[in-house]
Amino acid sequence: MTDIDLIRLNFNPQTLFLLNCVLGFVMFGVSLELKPEDFREALRTPRALVIGLLAHHMVFPAFTFLLVLLLQPRPSIALGMILVSSCPAGNISNFLTHFARGNTALSVSISTLSTLTAIVMTPANIAFWGAQYEPAQAILRQVAVNPLEMFVHVFLLLGLPLAVGLYVSRRWPGFTERTRKPIKYFSLGFFLLFVLAALGANWRYFVLYVGTVVGVVFLHNASALATGYGLAYVSGLPERDRRAVSIECGIQNSGLGLILIFNFFDGLGGMAVVAAWWGIWHIVAGMTVATLWSRRPPPDAIVVTATA
Repeated sequence: MTDIDLIRLNFNPQTLFLLNCVLGFVMFGVSLELKPEDFREALRTPRALVIGLLAHHMVFPAFTFLLVLLLQPRPSIALGMILVSSCPAGNISNFLTHFARGNTALSVSISTLSTLTAIVMTPANIAFWGAQYEPAQAILRQVAVNPLEMFVHVFLLLGLPLAVGLYVSRRWPGFTERTRKPIKYFSLGFFLLFVLAALGANWRYFVLYVGTVVGVVFLHNASALATGYGLAYVSGLPERDRRAVSIECGIQNSGLGLILIFNFFDGLGGMAVVAAWWGIWHIVAGMTVATLWSRRPPPDAIVVTATA
């Protein structure tokens, strides 16, 4: 078996360019779903919003690095873990938070702001924490990742489509209302097909090496959910907010991670397999946690109902 650090997954430049465009379209569709009242409600408790962002972009990447030091995985797998932890929240986090009886408005605000701040934080976290793990330094030198170039790339993929979507929804509300759901479902479905195509083109590598990352991703994702919930708990947030922060940490935009891996790391095997398996597993783990929580109404929600 070839060393996973030496494997390069294949994705031709033309298809990769189209995938970048599709992700931008996905983010445009997501931004059409945003409403000013979502932010107004979340801003009534700004402490919860700040804690959610800190958990997502600072605490979880730092905890990921500690997990890397503990597990001592192959360098490309370690970089995959660091890259995934540096991505913004995934697209299904709001649905899962709602299903889990969490604070959906807070979830939407954390998702949106984590996406906007990811323009800076994703390149910065990858460059900083990746350089701290000595076995991975050779890979970083070899691919010569430029944080500024990655910043521009993430801005074009996330920031620009979000800004355009918010402008369109404000400027043409009627058009937005008619096309919001079709665009959302079409873009997400198309993006899913592209990700599956990427896996299909490299299926033998994925099958060969996925067993080496199953345990790592399981622990990593569990630590993400626990990090979000734990930080929210010690900060004194109510249960509904804890659930939102936990899910926002545990559901990462692994699709963005895969695109960055193909664009900046030449499809490096360990990184790509970690990101691909995370994209599958975080849905399983997120649905499991959300289902358990859905059967247990938050105490603060019970109080509100009783008061009403």
